[in-house]
Amino acid sequence: MQDKCGIVGIYSHNTSENISYSLYYGLYALQHRGQESAGISLHNGQRMKTYQGMGLVCDVFNNGNLDKLKGNVGIGHVRYSTTGKSLLENSQPFYSEFQGGSIAIAHNGDIINSHELREELKAQGHHIRSSTDSEVICHMLSREYIKNQDMIQCIQEVSQKLIGSYSLVVLVNNDLYVVRDPVGLKPLALGEKGDIKMVASETVAFDVIGAQLIRDVEPGEIILLNNKTYSYKMKNVHNMPRAHCMFEYVYFARPDSYIDGRNVYQVRLNIGQELYKQFPAEADVVMPIPDSAITAAIGYSRSSGLPYGEGLIKNRYIGRTFIMPTQGEREASVKLKMNPIKSELEGKRIVLVDDSIVRGTTSRALIDVLKETGVEEIHLRIGCPPIISPCYYGVAMATKKELIAANNTLNDIHKILGVDSLGYLSLDSLVKCIGIGQDRLCTGCFNEEYPTTLPKDLVYQA
Repeated sequence: MQDKCGIVGIYSHNTSENISYSLYYGLYALQHRGQESAGISLHNGQRMKTYQGMGLVCDVFNNGNLDKLKGNVGIGHVRYSTTGKSLLENSQPFYSEFQGGSIAIAHNGDIINSHELREELKAQGHHIRSSTDSEVICHMLSREYIKNQDMIQCIQEVSQKLIGSYSLVVLVNNDLYVVRDPVGLKPLALGEKGDIKMVASETVAFDVIGAQLIRDVEPGEIILLNNKTYSYKMKNVHNMPRAHCMFEYVYFARPDSYIDGRNVYQVRLNIGQELYKQFPAEADVVMPIPDSAITAAIGYSRSSGLPYGEGLIKNRYIGRTFIMPTQGEREASVKLKMNPIKSELEGKRIVLVDDSIVRGTTSRALIDVLKETGVEEIHLRIGCPPIISPCYYGVAMATKKELIAANNTLNDIHKILGVDSLGYLSLDSLVKCIGIGQDRLCTGCFNEEYPTTLPKDLVYQA
């Protein structure tokens, strides 16, 4: 899998206030959502300035780079590529001059008809420098503004042409526009602190600067932040389904976040409790594959009465193997990332909890590492159903032929991984753990029931 991006937008009613550090701290809190590149665009009432670079937030904004950015309104982005290669020209925010002044855009999501839209723009003479769908949206907004000088109407018109997932922060001169796709695939929340209004992919970005959550941005909502806060609806969204991404709760979001009104930490505790109900095991200890499965393992431990323990220690200076760009790097990084504690493992029967299995290669490598320490039994418990189909909305998991559960029976997976028992949480149980009806969740990667139409060429490629 590859991770999603993270976005932040801030507007301060105090025009003399510099919000650059608040944006920086917000992006830092969202670093888990993207480790390839980071960028900030700010407007100071007279001009817009953008700085972006490859690497972590702390690496991009060093040596005084942040101090050169000043303004009371701005947007920020951390990226991991789902559409477009890992290159500087694909980093965000995208900045452009257009008829109405300056525009910058930061995007979390994936526009699945972006190729068609890109070709249309090129035919009209637009020069597109990157390979990402985010720049396509930027050009579409600029093009629409030539016809219609009202940016709200521009966003409404452009949204009619987009198929896929998107949470957007769009800086047009010193106005901040906030957009969430009609089905709500990508999370986005609104907060405030004093003179500041803030939006972010996760509420942890509010916590770091002491802002308070007001509410989630509604699916299909457009918010304009300037001297006041204005809310608008996209066209034709009243009968649209809701489809919040399940993987936010299972894996992506930090456990201290709230996503669409749900406490992620509590959801993961629920997952562990339900795993025990579905798949109890006679064992000595419950252990997680850190970090994303820690909370579920605690839930399993509490319900089972088995002690919670640590068997694998994570190297905090290694990025997620989940979002390493190539399979070779993922496999090579396993032992760098996880080191076993032999004294806690030797001769033990362990319940090993993980959030998901995608290709299965990392899981197999970790199980081999555990067996080398002399573990007696491994009972693997997975906090979501088998992943049988790709995600088309910004989670570049793998092609279908690479997904272990798409090509093997559960019994085969059990044997391939070499564990003593294997249990996947059922879809009904996961829905129950989240506390949102299945008709309001995206379950495409589990059952191939996607909330939008899919281009035929995209499905064929999968």
